[in-house]
Amino acid sequence: MTLDLEMEEIIKVFFEESFECLDAMESGLLTLDAAADRETINTIFRAAHSIKGGAGTFGFMEIAEFTHSVETLLDEMRNGVCAVTPDAVQVLLQSVDVIREMTQSAQAKQPIVTVGADALSGELARILAQKAVVAAAPAAVVAVAAPASGGAVAAPVAAVSPAASKPATQAPIDVAMTSIAGWRIEFVPDLTLFKTCNDPLRIFAELAGLGRLEVTAHTDRVPTLQALDPTLCYLSWTLVLHAAVEHARIIEIFDWVETVSKIGYEPIYLAPKPGESPAAGASVATAVLPRPAADPTSAPVAAAPAAAAPAASAKAGSDAGSIRVATEKVDALINLVGELVITQSMLGRFAEKYDPEDLESLRRGLIQLARNTRELQESVMQIRMLPIGFSFNRFPRLVHDLSRKLGKKVDLKLCGENTELDKTVLEKIGDPLVHLVRNALDHGMEMPDKRLAAGKSETGTLELNAFHEGGSIIIEVKDDGAGLNKARILAKARERGLVEPDEQLTDDQIYNLIFVAGFSTADQVSDLSGRGVGMDVVRRNINDLGGHVQIFSTEGVGSTIRIRLPLTLAILEGQVLRVGKEIYVASLVSIIETVQPTREHLSSVAGRSELYKHRESYLPIIRLHDLFDIEPDSRDISKGLLVVVESDGRRVSILVDELLAQQQVVIKSLETNFKHVPGLAGATIHGDGTVALILDIPGLISNFLERQSGRVELAA
Repeated sequence: MTLDLEMEEIIKVFFEESFECLDAMESGLLTLDAAADRETINTIFRAAHSIKGGAGTFGFMEIAEFTHSVETLLDEMRNGVCAVTPDAVQVLLQSVDVIREMTQSAQAKQPIVTVGADALSGELARILAQKAVVAAAPAAVVAVAAPASGGAVAAPVAAVSPAASKPATQAPIDVAMTSIAGWRIEFVPDLTLFKTCNDPLRIFAELAGLGRLEVTAHTDRVPTLQALDPTLCYLSWTLVLHAAVEHARIIEIFDWVETVSKIGYEPIYLAPKPGESPAAGASVATAVLPRPAADPTSAPVAAAPAAAAPAASAKAGSDAGSIRVATEKVDALINLVGELVITQSMLGRFAEKYDPEDLESLRRGLIQLARNTRELQESVMQIRMLPIGFSFNRFPRLVHDLSRKLGKKVDLKLCGENTELDKTVLEKIGDPLVHLVRNALDHGMEMPDKRLAAGKSETGTLELNAFHEGGSIIIEVKDDGAGLNKARILAKARERGLVEPDEQLTDDQIYNLIFVAGFSTADQVSDLSGRGVGMDVVRRNINDLGGHVQIFSTEGVGSTIRIRLPLTLAILEGQVLRVGKEIYVASLVSIIETVQPTREHLSSVAGRSELYKHRESYLPIIRLHDLFDIEPDSRDISKGLLVVVESDGRRVSILVDELLAQQQVVIKSLETNFKHVPGLAGATIHGDGTVALILDIPGLISNFLERQSGRVELAA
């Protein structure tokens, strides 16, 4: 059981590292062009090599075999044999997508679908077949005279030190490949081979996939039964591979065990005589592993996307339960726990023996406890903080693919990638950002000819920026495109009946119309836009995170969409409110100001809605005591306070009896033990043990306005 758990942990690390390697490959390929330096291609090659080696070690042969094809093309590119062309780069990018889907399927323990891999293997083969051989000096060939008898002749055995077996540090044995008949390999692993979770049988199986393999085991290191440790590897092997393969290919197979083994490689020239075994004289019997044949019963799966979806969702589910933490953050947390232990020991003396004269020490201990608790809270919250670059990293590929599809030229700029926010916020902001970037590319950016006609550069600029501002995080999506067409948006809204024919709207109100569900100004429906799906999802997801979104636009110059979000969903910067004997908390992000109402500014509409005139605008009044069936101090509005709040560009005023302190509160979910309550986002516990409910300002406003329109009755 313990070994199974250890293997599960090691495989989990393999998947994490594979996805990191895939991200590195994608980033490198997006910068790859004909002028790319050798090191860039080497970086991509090494990432592919790591994935292939790990996949082969853990038995994911479909991944290993396809990645080997990708690796072959990259190897040809870095050696200058194959040219770096846009076509080749695009095929490699598609290959990264396929490897990622296959890896996600393996991670989710789903069948690995190879339909996409099979199709791209043909494309990779086509590119390799079209390669232009770069003129270079002919490689030196070791001339080895064959004996008159035609028997096999072996070159001197290469050095057997583990470090010498790396392709980067040891040049391949330089031989004429046309005369190679196979390889003789002396494999002497360290006793601790099994403890690194390496399995020699997997290595032998991969060698057997290249040709006929003869395996001879040597038992001279095996101790007596009493001294035998089953976790150690006492065997060594002589391997004879009958296949004309390159030395580099053999080295790759042993890549994962080279640091814990002594390996000697010996090329064999010409074919051995019939019946002659290169391993003759071995101490034990020879085992022959036949080359595995294709399974005639395995039919290709008709559609790959169907399997990709559950694999992706399974990956998302597994990622949600883990997080990588910098060592210094863990060290800080450990130090704070140590400080708490010291403080607890200091205060523990008073529980054993109370001395009225030692109250000053008690006071100092409580102050120290409060400081340690606050620092511990901040340290724990820092552990959940991740750079927004994790979310930004997906956009270079997205912009590359969409701009290529749309025929537009776009330069993507990323700023503030190291800005940190809570992991939960980071996960939930990904989809809204994708919608915003797609809309900026599709609707905002003009075609190159139109940009030139407008006096702009034919290449547009799209900028993603993140920074902290007043306890919140600001994310901006800027483009220098055509900007929002206010007249067109307003005309479309009037056509759909969203705006009265004679109603006058401000710029902000017009811009916010694009967030209405189903609203679109596109003339034609495409797979990117036109159905009105997307921008309403953006606003809803941002509201769910306790944030809000603003739009700034100038026709012909460009647009900026600004998102303000809380740094974390676990801690809320709140204003404590009192209504009767009940305490509520409202997010400071939603509060604009607080006013003392006067009778002359009060009015009503149709005897139902109460309004308060504030700076030339009329704000609906929400009475919390009516909403939650509470007895207030007074039902006279002029004797209370109005808290002006805003959500989605809509402002209302909330009537309360008193404002209390501003403070950070820890959010506790209500839905864990109760059903969803309209107008409430959760609850918190004060220092005296009392519970305060946290107001859901966006939900409160939406429900109130729906009630006033007569569509629904707001639940008490």
